[in-house]
Amino acid sequence: MEKRIIECVPNFSEGRDKAKIKEITDAITSVKGISLLDVDPGEATNRTVVTFVGEPEAVVEAAFRGIRRASELIDMRTHHGAHPRMGATDVCPLIPVSGVTLEECAELSRALAKRVADELNIPTYCYEAAAFTPERKNLAVCREGEYEALSRKMGDDKKGPDFGNRPFDEGVARTGATTIGARDFLIAVNYNLNTTSTRRANAIAFDVREKGRPMREGGKVTGKPVKDENGNPVMIPGTLKGTKAIGWYIDEYGIAQVSMNITDIATVPLHLAFDEVCKKADARGVRVTGTEIVGLVPKRTLTEAGKYFLKKQHRSVGVPEEELIRIAVKSMGLDELKPFDPSEKVIEYMIEDKSAKKLIDLTARGLAEETASESPAPGGGSISAYMGALAAALGTMVANLTAHKAAYDEVWEKYSDYAEEGQNLMEQLLHLVDEDTAAFNRIMDVFAMPKKTDADKAARKEAMEAATLYATEVPLRTMETAYKVFPLLRAMVEEGNPASVTDAGVGTLAARAAVRGAFLNVKINAAGLTDRAKAEQLIARGAEIEASAASEEAEILAKVNDKI
Repeated sequence: MEKRIIECVPNFSEGRDKAKIKEITDAITSVKGISLLDVDPGEATNRTVVTFVGEPEAVVEAAFRGIRRASELIDMRTHHGAHPRMGATDVCPLIPVSGVTLEECAELSRALAKRVADELNIPTYCYEAAAFTPERKNLAVCREGEYEALSRKMGDDKKGPDFGNRPFDEGVARTGATTIGARDFLIAVNYNLNTTSTRRANAIAFDVREKGRPMREGGKVTGKPVKDENGNPVMIPGTLKGTKAIGWYIDEYGIAQVSMNITDIATVPLHLAFDEVCKKADARGVRVTGTEIVGLVPKRTLTEAGKYFLKKQHRSVGVPEEELIRIAVKSMGLDELKPFDPSEKVIEYMIEDKSAKKLIDLTARGLAEETASESPAPGGGSISAYMGALAAALGTMVANLTAHKAAYDEVWEKYSDYAEEGQNLMEQLLHLVDEDTAAFNRIMDVFAMPKKTDADKAARKEAMEAATLYATEVPLRTMETAYKVFPLLRAMVEEGNPASVTDAGVGTLAARAAVRGAFLNVKINAAGLTDRAKAEQLIARGAEIEASAASEEAEILAKVNDKI
């Protein structure tokens, strides 16, 4: 199950006083579930860039607390620095990482901007994807004239902020204004070249970057720049939208690089940018020998790249996440200059709770022994989910074996799609292995609640009903997910590699066992619900799935036996 994660990168107008910076970051991390990834203060800019991530609600609350503390500590009337700025919190973007869209981040940004204006009395502009007008998508437009221009802009219908617009006053003089918005994830990347020539690296950068290069008279490098009627240079656009790039020489490595910022990874993902730089480099007699990612990236950046390069080889993409990332690393040479450790470069891996004990991280023996112990969990619910995961794994195996056989070269992509679906179902069911045990523990937690007063008893009763409902819904989700494996198994029996037909047959037995086992848990947990109408509804849904699963099993196994 994909976790909902967003990143926030607020820029605070304080880069010299370490104590103040820590107070601001302490306010941010006071919110449970926040992971502080980076704090980058600048002496000359008098500005600190903070990076933190978490689930959307936690990130928005942490951003609010950081903005509030910054407004209490930073007086813009005495602020000076080399970087453009407009407020104590100058800019605060929300950025989707996983399970959240850019549009959702834009809505969260607008709500945060309104709250900052309403509760903190700080004027706020909305920019990028959260902008209310096209021109305000550009941060420079919102920040035009910087802090010193606020006395003229405040109260103005056209120049004033989106929230908290009023005549310039003592409060605005102290805090300045804040710009809050949503943008896509920015990837900073350097492409290593087999040349020491900065000029050639620059030429490749100009070939690809969105801005391109100035047009010159006669099409010659040494020709005079062509200008339009307003005297501005006429540009020849590059081939990659949403990218900025330049060439430089790195003395440490003894090579030239194309240094690029990808600002729209939805339009130009890393792997497409890599291929385009390779193409333009090759046209100039230069090779890209590797890639250096600067900072962190969302997991999807590497898994999508892995799938892209596997598809180019006509190979199945229905492989584990670790394999997709390994293919991405090798295909783009991410480990050329130094070892590439996904646990230190991928945001989702960086914020994983390493101390949390997960059943799915155990060995096969470890899971069996944990189940056999005196502890009541994991039990039948977790094992049912695991049987479903094994069913999906068997279907995926047959699909991958089929896609890899020479006889199926013309239809490899069809089986790749089957394998990818199987991988997704397997991951969902593996998640439910731990989710079922978490549901049991949630019921156990209710027993530890106080029950001295009538209020305690009422709260305990309400919590028990909620926990019991959850413990009933989880195995029902296991049933629904395991049932989705049957079409994959049927297809593999009918169309897959004939030598693996019994593997699909065993998968069918495992899927049926997963459904039947999970249904037992649905029924026993539903019996504890006081809401009998809800209980009967859940049991009826489970019975419907169980009956359909029995029919699927019988039909698929009959086909298996016909082929044996």
